[in-house]
Amino acid sequence: MVEYRPTTNKCPICKKATEQAFRPFCSKRCANVDLFNWLKGEYALPGAPADTEEEYDPHDGLPQGDRSN
Repeated sequence: MVEYRPTTNKCPICKKATEQAFRPFCSKRCANVDLFNWLKGEYALPGAPADTEEEYDPHDGLPQGDRSN
């Protein structure tokens, strides 16, 4: 198995040297800043747009146009 090793030893948030305990970050603070950015939606993975809740029947979970009963 190939072990993943980052090509840089700099924190992606503040660019200081990383600490082994917090890799790939330099501190718990920078790790929390990164987590907060994910939670706020600052980072996003590309993908298809999500459907809105109004398009689904809350009782059967199917889109309203896809009822085959």
